[in-house]
Amino acid sequence: MQYYVKDFGAKADGVTNDAAAIQAAIDACSAAGGGRVVLENGRTYYSSSIILKPGVDLHLERGSVLKAHSDLETYFHPNGGAKDDGVERVGTPVTLKPSYAFIYAKDADHIAISGAGAIDGNAYAFVGRVSQYYVTGDFYPRPTLIYVEHCNHISFTGVIMRNAPFWTLHPAGCDDVLISQIRILNDLDVANSDGIDPDHSSNVRILGCHITCADDCICLKSSAGNMEYGPCRNIVIANCTLTSTSAAIKIGTEGTGDFENVVVDNCVISDSNRGLSIQIRDGGNVKNVSFSNIIIGTRRFADCWWGCAEPITITTHNRDDNTLSGHISGIRFRNIICDSENGVLLSGRDGNHIEDVLFDNVEVTVRAKSKWERGMYDLRPGIRQTIERIPSAGFYMRRADDVTLRNCRVRFAGDQLEDFGEAVRCEDCANVKLEQFDGKAARPELEDVVL
Repeated sequence: MQYYVKDFGAKADGVTNDAAAIQAAIDACSAAGGGRVVLENGRTYYSSSIILKPGVDLHLERGSVLKAHSDLETYFHPNGGAKDDGVERVGTPVTLKPSYAFIYAKDADHIAISGAGAIDGNAYAFVGRVSQYYVTGDFYPRPTLIYVEHCNHISFTGVIMRNAPFWTLHPAGCDDVLISQIRILNDLDVANSDGIDPDHSSNVRILGCHITCADDCICLKSSAGNMEYGPCRNIVIANCTLTSTSAAIKIGTEGTGDFENVVVDNCVISDSNRGLSIQIRDGGNVKNVSFSNIIIGTRRFADCWWGCAEPITITTHNRDDNTLSGHISGIRFRNIICDSENGVLLSGRDGNHIEDVLFDNVEVTVRAKSKWERGMYDLRPGIRQTIERIPSAGFYMRRADDVTLRNCRVRFAGDQLEDFGEAVRCEDCANVKLEQFDGKAARPELEDVVL
């Protein structure tokens, strides 16, 4: 059955707060056993927070816009109103659930958001400009666009999500999540406007999506604020196109719980500050992750964004003196093409080496692209971690064991080669194998391989 919000009093004039009418339609739909709540095309629904209920499909017809209200005092508080925006700052993990949510659900199985309309987060109502390179809401909290907690068998299909002031789509503690053919269109200067953040969630499929955003496009998390839920596991990401001022696809850095059984396939990453990133700073472990058939294009952005154009990075470093980082093992990269301003980075820590990593048919071309400095690797966040000045190698590995480079190729291109180094550089590594490797250093005076 369909429930039209206009029949519940929605004005849809882009000015009147339609939250009460939309919520009344959702409540009636759920009480009747479920159905579809419809926002009709050609109209803008200006609204404060709404709460999805079990069995409800919130459907936005093509041309409809659900726009977030600019007054935070009218928003729902998932953490009971604690004044924290939930953002991870350098050296500081997230410990709370989001302070505010535009669309929220908890314990609401079989919910959906569908259609070809747009959900607009009204980002610039909640942020202030810090520099020409980014805006942020550090001075006051910002609402998550969609936060769903402990909801199972849920779907997000077709819709446009845009102008998020903070994370865009955050399923936490959820099982059986389908995210298909959505578009996330956030400005590339709005800090923390992550695209999709599965958090302590399982059996998640992210398929055929296009995402542009500041910070990470897709980021798997096991945050401290949701530790009552299980690990982040059984994740499939496929057929996506991604652009980010941080990492296009990332695991961590919020990793208090484990990550396991992740498959990423058939994606294109372009104009990003990082491509594929596994960053562990807390106690969670990462195992059984496969990346395949991916084209990666990276370029450096300003240093206010984490990353130095690494196409692939795997790091495990302690967040602070009281937090030992987790272990990373069983990682596979197959059929990857990288065109980047930096090379691949693996960096473990003393007593906790990265283990069992395979690069099979991975091609890395390193060349100057942007106006920014090169010859650096970004180890932030973490205790005593910073941007390190080291000439960029095709593959730079330290404190990593049982790494195999099979049928891999490294090329340094262009005339600006002074910031680039060896084809392969290894420090404190054991059992590194090169099988049919093809690559030379950026300059003749450098050794091709340092082991």
